[in-house]
Amino acid sequence: MRRHSSGPNFRKQKKELNIPLIREIFIWILELAIVIALAGVIVYFVGMRTTVVGQSMNSSLQDGNQVLVNRFIYKMSKPKIGDVIVFKPNGNEKSHYYIKRVIATGGDTIQIENGIVYVNGEAATNVHFSGTIADPGLAAEPITLEQDECFVMGDNPAGSEDSRYANIGNVKTDYIIGKAWYRLIPFSEAGFIK
Repeated sequence: MRRHSSGPNFRKQKKELNIPLIREIFIWILELAIVIALAGVIVYFVGMRTTVVGQSMNSSLQDGNQVLVNRFIYKMSKPKIGDVIVFKPNGNEKSHYYIKRVIATGGDTIQIENGIVYVNGEAATNVHFSGTIADPGLAAEPITLEQDECFVMGDNPAGSEDSRYANIGNVKTDYIIGKAWYRLIPFSEAGFIK
């Protein structure tokens, strides 16, 4: 007869791994990592928000409007005439973001004559303002843009500091932060920017 001891048992007991549970935990962690990575990419590229400063983009955008900026689009393509862009003038990191509309792009020649904007000798049809421009600034004489430049103006040219003036000048594509694509605030006017 064998005696059974009531003391501690020092023999190793095999524990079975719960493979389905481990697989479920691994899948959950992987899905969470993918969601966090996607959220980070979306926020970085299209979730940047900036505020319109001043009246230069009236009536498309008003002072204090908050807009979302697509930082990804110009990594894949170049700005197009009519785009509303966000940029730092002359790459000045200490400046606030400027929001203006692209009137002409690389290779175009622009001139403002008798209050009318001409691109490549033809009256521009992409301007989003009515009336004539009182101050042509630098564009009183023809300006031919380099391939990496845009000529920008506000939709309210009378109250806009833009490419017509030397402190802004032609905007290098390297200084463009992205495209203003969605007005977020005020909520009553939320929508895509045209």
